[in-house]
Amino acid sequence: METLDLLAQGILTAAAPVNLLYGFIGVLLGTMVGVLPGLGPAGAIALLLPLALHAPPLSYLIMLFGITYGAQYGGSITSILVNIPGEASSVITCLDGYAMARQGRAGPALGIAAFGSFIGGTFALFGLAYLAPALAEFGLHFGPPEYAALMFFGLTALVYLAHGPMDKALIMAFTGVLLASVGLDPVTGSPRFTFNLLLLRDGVGLTPLVIGLFGVSEVLLNLSQADGGEVFQKKITGLLPTRSDWKESAAPIARGSILGFIIGAIPGLNVVIASFASYAVEKKFSSQPEKFGAGAIAGVAGPETANNAASASGWIPLLSLGLPTGSVTSLIFGALMIHGLAPGPLFIKNSPEVFWGLLGSMYLGNVMLVILNLPLIGLWIRVLKIPYFALFPLIILFSIIGAYTAAGNIGDVFIVILFGVAGYFMKKFGYEPAPLVLGFVLGPLLETAIRRSMIMSRGSAAIFFQRPIAAAFMGLALLMLLSPLIAKRRLGRDVIDKLEA
Repeated sequence: METLDLLAQGILTAAAPVNLLYGFIGVLLGTMVGVLPGLGPAGAIALLLPLALHAPPLSYLIMLFGITYGAQYGGSITSILVNIPGEASSVITCLDGYAMARQGRAGPALGIAAFGSFIGGTFALFGLAYLAPALAEFGLHFGPPEYAALMFFGLTALVYLAHGPMDKALIMAFTGVLLASVGLDPVTGSPRFTFNLLLLRDGVGLTPLVIGLFGVSEVLLNLSQADGGEVFQKKITGLLPTRSDWKESAAPIARGSILGFIIGAIPGLNVVIASFASYAVEKKFSSQPEKFGAGAIAGVAGPETANNAASASGWIPLLSLGLPTGSVTSLIFGALMIHGLAPGPLFIKNSPEVFWGLLGSMYLGNVMLVILNLPLIGLWIRVLKIPYFALFPLIILFSIIGAYTAAGNIGDVFIVILFGVAGYFMKKFGYEPAPLVLGFVLGPLLETAIRRSMIMSRGSAAIFFQRPIAAAFMGLALLMLLSPLIAKRRLGRDVIDKLEA
């Protein structure tokens, strides 16, 4: 009952007029970001990081959280109407959502996506309210070796589960850690990797780095590609699913809520995995699997529920252990640090109003999204018709203004441009920016934890394997790093056995 009381207080806190306004702006921006393929929630949050210096902490964080789950809603709209996923997690929705639109059933597809997202997000919210404090209590037993091992595990998990080759993700993570070490040594105060440039003495700023990697690079990438698809069904009717639709969708929504919550709560996994796993489960459970890909409403309901549940439960590692597990959570981590709020085991105890206010805002935000999105479908169709050449100058302008206003340093503008070009080539050649950002955010914390551990052990690295929790995280991390080598060796043996046979 105490948890429910605290959650109710959080909802009342989030319902304050200023918080409601910021939450409304967040979910509206998030939906628009999801509808417009290209920018993504990470890019939108990166552009808004400079606002952290001027906005009230809780209100500002409520807006950023609203962008993250609003983008999940918006991504389903383009998947269903245009067959282009506004978000990576909505890729699988294209299969049946667009097929339903071609059959004149875009309305029920959009409706079940919205209701499923609300149910999945609400279920995950209650799970988050109960699980995060318990996990934070467990985290109080952590010392420097456990934190170092946990962060190493988080980096390794993201590398292991990256979309591209593992070696490329590993290079990106290492590059992020290296970039984080640029500037003054936190212990000795001596310059490191500054190349005698005054611009680099304070290190590379998080804001210009992420604006370049996620904002400018996406513009460059989109300009180099052909235009997207055309809206198939321009007039949407019958948004409320029928009784038959609900009958087919009830079980997928229930399974998607549970599956999405579990996957999102595991460090390293993400909403993309949740939506694909849900689709596979629904196809396996279906009595008519041949309908999947041809307009099965279960193929929309399950994944859309799962990705919103995973989006909500994905905050558990960050808020309870201080472990960001992707680009978006890394940016939120940075926003919390700007306000002097350190995520981790003591976050819930030291900042209960912020923690429970954020959870309350997630429920109110999901309600807002259902109320907003169904009537605004016509508006989003018009937004999809805006040519990209009219949008990209505004994105570039906001990127430069955001980078400059963060610290009032003209050098940050050059950093934005540099990382924008670098991010473009990274994406062209299959290098993901998410491991780089995670490495950059965790780099200073990892360095501090390792140094403290070395002082505790008088220079012996064995301390990471002598303490049970640290040893468990290190063992899992090493297992993930070595698994590709083991798999290749096993494959090689199988080939040799076949040749000998």
